[in-house]
Amino acid sequence: MFTSEEQKKPQKSGVFKTARLAQRIVMIIIGAAMMSVALEIFLVPNKLIDGGITGISIMLSHIFNIPLGILLTLLNLPFLVIGYKQIGKTFALSTLFAVIVMSIGTQLLHPVHPITVEPLLAAVFGGVILGVGVGLVVRYGGSLDGTEIVAILVSKRLPFSVGEVVMFFNLFILSGAGFVFGWNNAMFSLIAYYIAFKLIDITLEGLDQSKSVWIISDKFRDIGEALTERLGRGVTYLDGEGGFSGDNKKVIFVVITRLEEAKLKSIVEDWDTEAFIAIGNIHDVKGGRFKKKAIH
Repeated sequence: MFTSEEQKKPQKSGVFKTARLAQRIVMIIIGAAMMSVALEIFLVPNKLIDGGITGISIMLSHIFNIPLGILLTLLNLPFLVIGYKQIGKTFALSTLFAVIVMSIGTQLLHPVHPITVEPLLAAVFGGVILGVGVGLVVRYGGSLDGTEIVAILVSKRLPFSVGEVVMFFNLFILSGAGFVFGWNNAMFSLIAYYIAFKLIDITLEGLDQSKSVWIISDKFRDIGEALTERLGRGVTYLDGEGGFSGDNKKVIFVVITRLEEAKLKSIVEDWDTEAFIAIGNIHDVKGGRFKKKAIH
C-alpha cells in the first residue's frame, strides 16, 4: 500500500520519461533541420523570406551582411525570456534548443548551392518544408519564432485574436521585403508564407491558437491541481456518468493555447498514463477567466 505522500507523487517510470524526452529532442532536431534546409536551400538564395523574426533576420542579413544564424539566435533571445515567463521552462528550453539547431543548420548549409533558382518552385517547396519543420517543433513543445509569443501577449491587451496579430505582423514584414528584394520577390514570399502557414496546421492536425480540453481520470484532483500550478490555467470539474458502466466520473475542462498542448499532455501522463484526453479547436475565447496564473 502507498502512503498518502506516495499517492501524491506522479506514477511514471524513468524509462518512459527518458523515451519521451528522447522523442522530443529527435523531433525538434528534425523540425529545426527542415527549417534550415527551407531557408538556405530554397528561400534565402532566391531572395525570398518567411514571416516573423525569421523574415526580419533574412532582410537584416542581406542588408548588413551578417550571418543569418547569428541574427536568428540574437533576435529570438528576448522572446525566450518572455516564453519562459508566460509558458514555462520546458517551452523556453525546447525553443532555445530548436533555435540553436536551426542557426547551426543555416550556417552549415550556407555554402550549399540552391536546388532551384526558379522563384515559384523555391516558394512552393521551401514553404512546404518550412511549414512541416515549424509544425514538428511546435507539436513537440517548442517554437522557432518569437512572433507568436508576442502575439499572445498583445491579444490580451487588444481586441484581436492571436491569429490576427500574427497576420498583421507578417504582412508588415512581408511588405518590407518589397523594398529590400523587390516586389516580385515579396509576392513570391507571400506564396511561401501561405503554404508554410497551411502546412503548419496540417502538421499540427488542425491546431488553432486556442484548444478546449476534456480529461477523464480517477486522479482528476491531482491532475487539475498540477495543471493550475505548472501550466497556470484554471480548470473546471464537471460531473459525468459512464454510458456503459453507469459509474460517476469527474471530467476536467480547461482551455489552453496551442503552444501549451504538449506540456498539458506531459502533465496528465505524469499522473495517469491511461487518462482519457479529448482536445478540440476553439475559434475564439472571450470572457470568463481565460488568463494565465503564475506558474512554477
